Amino acid sequence: MPFTIATWNINSIRLREGLVQKLLREEAPDILCLQECKSPVGKIPTESFARLGYRHMVARGQKGYNGVAILSRIPVTDAGSHDYVRLGHARHVAARLENGVVIHNHYVPAGGDVPDREANEKFGQKLDYLTELRDQFHAETPRKTILVGDLNIAPREDDVWNHKALLKVVSHTPIEVEHLAEIQDAGNWHDVIRADIPEGRLYSWWSYRARDWDAADKGRRLDHIWASADIAGAAHGSRILRHVRGWEKPSDHAPVFTTFDL
Repeated sequence: MPFTIATWNINSIRLREGLVQKLLREEAPDILCLQECKSPVGKIPTESFARLGYRHMVARGQKGYNGVAILSRIPVTDAGSHDYVRLGHARHVAARLENGVVIHNHYVPAGGDVPDREANEKFGQKLDYLTELRDQFHAETPRKTILVGDLNIAPREDDVWNHKALLKVVSHTPIEVEHLAEIQDAGNWHDVIRADIPEGRLYSWWSYRARDWDAADKGRRLDHIWASADIAGAAHGSRILRHVRGWEKPSDHAPVFTTFDL
């Protein structure tokens, strides 16, 4: 069963409902995983998505912050969620497809501005979230599993616009990159985006602070799609829809797509 999955930090699903509809109409992924929905589940505009064929949804939400949702036009069932680091945040939800594949949608904490857990509690929470993920995958190796989301880390030198300039900037610091690598190793995860696009600069996020984000092109690849080793070979066709960052009143993230033949 081939299916296409997309992940996108939407930065308010209600504010950008029209952009979600536009993406669904124009690109028609089978499954769309959203982060930073900033909405209680009951206020997500499900009816407008259902009219476009996306009649299935699993989600966790809260008012004004965080929030994750999986919209699908193929049947999915709720596979649960976990409150990592017991923050009480809606940052994870999972869905199971009829073929047994489980999709985990994560919104990892951004980590604040100071890369020092002693001076910045949010950075410590981010590292602890990542450590808990690592330990989870050490305890049980993923099978038939896809992990997607805004992981808020750009791991490779060519995942950022300037490696040296960002070594002390949250999202690209050595300790964050190391934590992410430990998670990948623990679960034997395959970064399917970089498997498909192995070379060259690749970004999925551009700051709102840039007056002309496209010309400045100071991006980072914060959004990821990983696959467990047993299904990684079924992934292909990965792409980042950079042009979506240029839509009217956009999210600062662009959606990331991959197709699986399973």
